[in-house]
Amino acid sequence: MTDHPATIGAQPDDWTEPGAFPVADGVYRIPLPLPSDGLRAVNVYAIRAGDRLVVVDAGWALEESRRQFEWALKEIDAELADISRFLVTHVHRDHYTQAMVVRREFGARVTLGFGERASLEGIRSHTPGRERPQARLLRRAGAAQILARLAAHNPDAAVDFRQWELPDDWLRGRTPVAVGERELLAVPTPGHTQGHYVFADLANRLMFTGDHVLPHITPSIGFEYVVPESPLASYLESLAAVRAMPDMLMLPAHGPVGGSVHRRVDELLAHHEERLDECAAAVAQGARTAYEVAQVLRWTRRGRHLAELDLFNQTLAVLETSAHLTVLVARGALTETLDGEVVHYTSQ
Repeated sequence: MTDHPATIGAQPDDWTEPGAFPVADGVYRIPLPLPSDGLRAVNVYAIRAGDRLVVVDAGWALEESRRQFEWALKEIDAELADISRFLVTHVHRDHYTQAMVVRREFGARVTLGFGERASLEGIRSHTPGRERPQARLLRRAGAAQILARLAAHNPDAAVDFRQWELPDDWLRGRTPVAVGERELLAVPTPGHTQGHYVFADLANRLMFTGDHVLPHITPSIGFEYVVPESPLASYLESLAAVRAMPDMLMLPAHGPVGGSVHRRVDELLAHHEERLDECAAAVAQGARTAYEVAQVLRWTRRGRHLAELDLFNQTLAVLETSAHLTVLVARGALTETLDGEVVHYTSQ
């Protein structure tokens, strides 16, 4: 094992360009489209395992995604029927749902972190009209305006249970995963979701980072059906766990491949410490709820106000602000009190 991560071959200037792009011997990056989603695409990674393929993540179960998946596989003389297994980093729709379709048609096995079970079962049991956990969290954050707009603009729909079936295998703890002659180390990294996993190819210094470590954005924290008490605390601990491993090259779910995992983890840790300071300062200046703090903060690399974001990203912003305030309470920097259903924060 060398002192530095491996190198990755040439990639297109636009990381969302369709195709199958080699990133290592027998490993191909396949970007699949996410229509009407700001992320634009999700990278899935096809790994040769003898005469079959193991694929990390699966994409969203949409016709255009499937067409591009099939077309990209043809570039490497393969087809969907050649996939023996999906290793899914987490249960969000752009990573999980297409695996269900391929399994149903061709029998591929699906592997997922056990921490996703509660959310997956919550999705499967959801019925129209039943309140989602984010509604309670938004009320606690004092964001009644956002909650009302969500109810008006996003009418509830019945769940397609075929896209949210249980996996064949659950991952628990750190565990090796054989992929042909290659071995991946599955590492639990809760935070983005409770059951998120990354997959480390230690021998070749590659890490399939899912949404845990992304090159240009910070992943949302705790946007899942069953939200833990302090998703940001879990995320920071998971970042530290990945930082303690040997450095590797980053193969993310969104964005271009390459770059040091350690370097990006350091940037993410620094970002969240800066964000914690900003949240504490906003409370010291008079903001009392997570919604009020989120209005003080600036969002995206363009430094936008909360009101400039679309409704979905306003929701994410308020929930992430709540997660930061929860960590500040745990650290003793703030105190919280409950006023009706709304949590209020004050400086210590």
